[in-house]
Amino acid sequence: MMTAEQIVASHKANVETLFGLTAKAFAGVEKLVELNLTAAKAALDESAQNTQSALSVKDAQELLALQASLFQPLAEKTAAYSRHLYDIATGTGGEFTKAFEAQTAAAQKQFAALVDSAASNAPAGSEQAVAMMKGAVTAANNAFESVQKAVKQASDLAESNFNALAQNATATAKTSSKKR
Repeated sequence: MMTAEQIVASHKANVETLFGLTAKAFAGVEKLVELNLTAAKAALDESAQNTQSALSVKDAQELLALQASLFQPLAEKTAAYSRHLYDIATGTGGEFTKAFEAQTAAAQKQFAALVDSAASNAPAGSEQAVAMMKGAVTAANNAFESVQKAVKQASDLAESNFNALAQNATATAKTSSKKR
């Protein structure tokens, strides 16, 4: 049984975690807004410059050359924007993952203490049931750790694929730009 002090401490810890995660979520949103404002400002400036360049074109050949010269930087900027967006998302998600893992570790520790307490107070002759209970807890913890490792591996693979995709898109844009 938990005492009133333990319950209050638990609720306090949960509220602190909630406020901490809320602050991290807002920080992620702030970074996203900042990224979008910077991208919008840059796009507006580039649009003005490109319009001026297009207005100074003298023939169709020059217009095609201008169009080709704009394609590569656009692909590179799109890849950079996507990378920044991905970094913000993974950073914010990482903070939530850390908090979740910390809460889970605390809950596992608390449950293990509860099982140990129950085992030490178990009546004589229940050793086999206690051993089975401890085995089940250990198996559940091992399964949870396996899932965490699989999620981490999947996340690492997704990041690797994202990086390869961004590099491929930039390389393709460079190749296409040179062909024109």
